[in-house]
Amino acid sequence: MKEKTKECKNTEKQGASMSRPVQLMLPVLILMLCAGIAILALMRPYEKVQTLLNIAFMDNMKEPESEESGLRIVENEIDTDYAGETSSEGEAVIPTFGEQYAMLEMESVGISVPVYWGSNAELLELGAVQTTASAVAGAGGNAVIDAHVNTFFRDLDKLEVGDTVTLYTQYGRFTYAVEKKIEFKETDKQYVLPTEEEQLTLYTCEMQVFGSSETRIGAVCKPTEMVYYSTEVTEE
Repeated sequence: MKEKTKECKNTEKQGASMSRPVQLMLPVLILMLCAGIAILALMRPYEKVQTLLNIAFMDNMKEPESEESGLRIVENEIDTDYAGETSSEGEAVIPTFGEQYAMLEMESVGISVPVYWGSNAELLELGAVQTTASAVAGAGGNAVIDAHVNTFFRDLDKLEVGDTVTLYTQYGRFTYAVEKKIEFKETDKQYVLPTEEEQLTLYTCEMQVFGSSETRIGAVCKPTEMVYYSTEVTEE
């Protein structure tokens, strides 16, 4: 019995001596794990996660389903100094998905960016995008345009009421004045829904150092001049 008792005590001592390193290392391992998770969270590119703002009638990745064809991006040359005949009335042209159909300029805040028809991650890397469920400029209705806050719309929050915003297309030049600055949650649809009257709505995410904000900021603009181009340019 005494020999068995000694064996049990020796076994307990060996187990205790083996568990001490594990007990000492456990807090270190937990700390390393937490640090790793925190580093990964901080490395997440801000405003790149969920860049498609699913707050109302967004395009939801409408690229062609065929892997062979892929998204066809069309780069158009937009004339921002049109010298041809113009009219106060005309017909708006609806572009194809992935086509650059406009140049957006806001001189007061130094923004000049191409606008692509359709909303997805690839197009957002190239410029501003306009959801296909909104109205093209000059067609009557709400033209909804957004872009990344960390790239093309970095200074959108600097727009002030009364500032001029110009949208140049292949079929006309449309000038707007900022009517009001807006702020809303990503789930709020009030500013991106269709309207009966012509207007331009610009928005982007609220700037965040880390992570992705649920708040959107922007401006609602009302038209001050609508100019439609003739098909032929006047020669000097």
